[in-house]
Amino acid sequence: MRKLTFGMNLSLDGYIAAPGGDIGWSVPSDELFQWWSDRVGATGLALYGRKLWETMNSHWPTADQQPGATPAQIEFARRWRDMPKVVFSSTASTVDGNARLVTGDAVTEITRLKADDGASMDIGGATLAAAAMRAGLIDEYATVTHPVLVGGGTPFFTALDNWVNLNLVEARTFPGGVVLTRYETRR
Repeated sequence: MRKLTFGMNLSLDGYIAAPGGDIGWSVPSDELFQWWSDRVGATGLALYGRKLWETMNSHWPTADQQPGATPAQIEFARRWRDMPKVVFSSTASTVDGNARLVTGDAVTEITRLKADDGASMDIGGATLAAAAMRAGLIDEYATVTHPVLVGGGTPFFTALDNWVNLNLVEARTFPGGVVLTRYETRR
């Protein structure tokens, strides 16, 4: 059975984007960028909601070809392109690159994917992750908390019907007061 992790940058007050979708507060240090790159390199399959897919796919497929691209950005772009992806959307008609589109029930497909053998999976996108959270499918939460209060926007966590008990498996600090905490779901 595959492990499913939900990890994103978030503000101290729990948002992955400020009002209007602004994520300018979450620019990573070099060390944090490398952590995210290593995570992408270790991911067997990434699950994306449509909005996050469009954001990532608008930049990373050609980021390594841009003037001034750093070695870290070139490495991330290559890793991101190579990583298999599943995009969940009821409105998109096609996806490109190393991705496939799922237009049906996300929880059913994620459950099926988790049952497969293979490397770990990451899930990204607030709406998609919320559905997986409510269905009890997430095995690990990786919160990368930035020292900023944005006061509203897109929350990392969704409303749940039941408590989810967690065990802390890692805590780490990054430059700028950013703190990574990883929690496994206690089953």
